[in-house]
Amino acid sequence: MIVELGHLALILAFLVAVVQMIVPMVGASRGWSDWMRVAVPAASVQFGLTLAAFAALTYAFVVSDFSVRLVTLNSHSAKPMLYKIAGVWGNHEGSMMLWMLILTLFGAMVAWWGKNLPPTLRARVLSVQATIAVAFFGFILLTSNPFLRLAQPPLNGDDLNPLLQDPGLAFHPPFLYLGYVGLSMAYSFAIAALIEGRVDAAWARWVRPWTLVAWVFLTIGIAMGSVWAYYELGWGGWWFWDPVENVSFMPWLISCALLHSAIVVEKRDTLKSWTILLAILAFSFSLIGAFIVRSGVLTSVHAFANDPERGVFLLWILGAFIGGSLMLYAWRAPVLRSNSVFSTVSRESGLVINNVLLVVATLVVFFGTIWPLGAELLFGRKVSVGAPFFNLAFTPFMVAIAVILPPLAILPWKRGKLGRAMQPLWGVLALSIALGALAWTLQTGTSMLAPIGITLAVWLVLGAVADVTSRTKLGHAPLGETLRRMRNLPRADWGKTLAHSGLGISIFGIACITAWASEDIRVVHAGDRIEISGHTLRFDGVDHGQGPNYSYDRGHVAILKGERVVGLLDPEKRLYPVQRMPTTEAGINRGFTRDIYVALGDPQPNGGWALRTYVKPFSNWIWAGALIMAGGGIVSLSDRRYRVGAPKRRTAASGPAPMPAE
Repeated sequence: MIVELGHLALILAFLVAVVQMIVPMVGASRGWSDWMRVAVPAASVQFGLTLAAFAALTYAFVVSDFSVRLVTLNSHSAKPMLYKIAGVWGNHEGSMMLWMLILTLFGAMVAWWGKNLPPTLRARVLSVQATIAVAFFGFILLTSNPFLRLAQPPLNGDDLNPLLQDPGLAFHPPFLYLGYVGLSMAYSFAIAALIEGRVDAAWARWVRPWTLVAWVFLTIGIAMGSVWAYYELGWGGWWFWDPVENVSFMPWLISCALLHSAIVVEKRDTLKSWTILLAILAFSFSLIGAFIVRSGVLTSVHAFANDPERGVFLLWILGAFIGGSLMLYAWRAPVLRSNSVFSTVSRESGLVINNVLLVVATLVVFFGTIWPLGAELLFGRKVSVGAPFFNLAFTPFMVAIAVILPPLAILPWKRGKLGRAMQPLWGVLALSIALGALAWTLQTGTSMLAPIGITLAVWLVLGAVADVTSRTKLGHAPLGETLRRMRNLPRADWGKTLAHSGLGISIFGIACITAWASEDIRVVHAGDRIEISGHTLRFDGVDHGQGPNYSYDRGHVAILKGERVVGLLDPEKRLYPVQRMPTTEAGINRGFTRDIYVALGDPQPNGGWALRTYVKPFSNWIWAGALIMAGGGIVSLSDRRYRVGAPKRRTAASGPAPMPAE
């Protein structure tokens, strides 16, 4: 009965979305306030009904109701509770329910917190958001119904994909979806602005926090997926340029550009049409990702390879929203012209260059991802585009972005001088080059990857610090004056400093792990020792056991310092009997400057075991940098100017003037 109520709630949510799509839009165009006000309760009701449907599906998984087809295909009674719940979104139908729950939640949040928005803009935004909901509710109900029953339920289910039975993968999809779907708000605001023909600083202040929320969740979600790949797949990699990795990375890059472009709209009332285009593209790449993951057109280790009917339906949705919005943009963008001018050397110009680099980098990833499909369609041959292409084609754009960020952050608006902007950075530049040269001198190889990466990392981190010290006159004013300036510095600027520093820290980790990682693969017997990068490991054998819903072979490896054991590693090979699928659980000894990483391979005919051993320098810095970036976004969100609808706090007449923000 609960499952049927969930299905009914899903149908009712679809009907409410239809009403919300039509009535407020008509009311906004005719000036009918009563019709416009329908949007607010409709958004709340739509979210409540979707939440009820999602809760009903979750209940079916929790109680192992194998009369529900989706539960049978993706769950098992012996599975731990965490993975029963994660099984709700560990499949196509359930993940679309999570998509809709988040989509309607964002719409409801605008309804709840958008009281300061102009009534016509709020009505149009919620109407556009409901249009997206109508399309995806229709997709679920017509092609991907999660509430289908089985006439003859089995005694047990087929279990969830063993690779997904991991805490990282339990939380990774919700964070990614909060990012993917969160960009729908920027899209809805962009379409509403095109319909109204007006973009101003207030519009930018509304778009920026929604984009920032989505960007923070995307950053965390991508980092969690990278960590999972690192310890779960057993090959020590943290990024593989897999199509599903790429479809999460492309919206992240575009949303970075959108965040920086919205600053220009807010501060200088220019780049309006460009910012609108970025808002459209950001969500468009989320839709493209949904199509790639769910249509089966590209093969990926963690894609939902589904039937062509669903792919065609998604293709229609893709065409309608991307094609329709770009046509509307082509028609209405000339209305959004700005008369503001700025010099070639100015913060506006720097942000434009930053945007162009991010967009071109996104296009590189996009064409590298879809080229295998294009080559098969056009030339009839199968090709693969792997890490060498992406590393070679994508890296130069990231290097260029890292080079320009510190001076860009210091340049004044409208007109500036590069030499003056560089004054607080000359010492940083000299130190960055010196540390890069030191790394090149000390390393045993001749690769320039690590020295360049270290130079860029120090340049970014210390450049962000130099920006703050320059604006607060640290060392050039009394301490009390500096502390006062620090207190008055907007939180968005502190967030910018953290985000740029986090990027530098991630670049440092990426460069070091790529250039300096060590690897050893061999067959070992109990008592054998391995010497790798100055570390001694002893293999102590393998034991066998039974987990909650799997059996395992667990290796035992001791890390030695002399003859003293200073660490223990327990890599596992697991076998999930329901799906007859093995997985690898790496044993990792984490440290501040390195990880010792061991993965157990297959048993050998002579009684030994294959063992892969890696030393990964500074690997954790990659994810620490990502978390610092996300933290910077959260700090920026706490700035009162960007809290949705919060009025700016008045300052006393005798108080200090607010510091200029980014």
